[in-house]
Amino acid sequence: MPLVSVIIPLYNKEPYIGRTINSLLVQTISDFEIVIINDGSTDKGTNVVKNFKDSRIRLICQQNAGVSAARNKGIHEAKSDLVAFLDADDEWTPTFLETVLRLRGKYPEAGIYASAYLFCDSEGEKRIANYREIPPAPWEGLLKSYFLSAAKGEHPVCSSAVCIPKKILLTEGGFKVGAWWGEDDDLWGRIALKHPVAFSWQIGAIYHQGATNRACKREELVEHPFIKKAEMAIINGEVQKSIVKDLEECVARYKIIAAVHNLYRGYPEISRRMLKSCKTTLLYKEKLFWYFWSFVPYRVFSKIVSVKRNIKGYIKAP
Repeated sequence: MPLVSVIIPLYNKEPYIGRTINSLLVQTISDFEIVIINDGSTDKGTNVVKNFKDSRIRLICQQNAGVSAARNKGIHEAKSDLVAFLDADDEWTPTFLETVLRLRGKYPEAGIYASAYLFCDSEGEKRIANYREIPPAPWEGLLKSYFLSAAKGEHPVCSSAVCIPKKILLTEGGFKVGAWWGEDDDLWGRIALKHPVAFSWQIGAIYHQGATNRACKREELVEHPFIKKAEMAIINGEVQKSIVKDLEECVARYKIIAAVHNLYRGYPEISRRMLKSCKTTLLYKEKLFWYFWSFVPYRVFSKIVSVKRNIKGYIKAP
């Protein structure tokens, strides 16, 4: 049995999947399997995969059912009791598996093992995620408050820089099928409600924002799938009192992000309702800022955006 099963959902990522696989083949830990779930791709990405002659690679094809269904299929196909995820347009640094396996050895009680990651834009410029409420590098350990970190900064867990015990993934039911936005944060949140989250500042992955066909670029109305789960958990007394406020701030962050997304897509009334329901102290000014813009006529708002979108520090689309 391999130490780790690596799940890669593949849908029309022909230009990138070769780079992604190559980043796995140079890992300092070689005892792993690669399970690639082709989710009904219409390009030649599967041909790229088949050109790799490595016995650790398994290609499984299914009709298009979305990224959550593809990842869930990979989880059930995984031979290891430890599952890592990597998107087909992202890549790992050579020490990613070494890092998460070290975390697993140190903190067996954790439900999530995550490494730091870099953002890479379309011009190749890289920057580390803006983490908050995490001790400074080179610290690694159990996060004091996963939800507060998620509320105040960029997310401490990335879908291409995370490793999770298979039994926990199965217990939680995997990724929410049908959700195309926030489905990964939803799963991390459900796990973090019950288990500690282990984190390392060691850079383990590169998230390529400039890649085509990313779900976050879709123009549809969105609602974060974790919000209802978190709010019901609080109402039902399922959340430790010590983290209720942090969880509420995290939910507020998700509501604001969704509201801004919807505002830019032309749904100001829905955005306004989302913002009005936010319970937040830390993000109150941000909430008021976007609440104000939700009352501005969309034609005016869109014109301001088109003129100002390239000015740093002003209105910036998510």
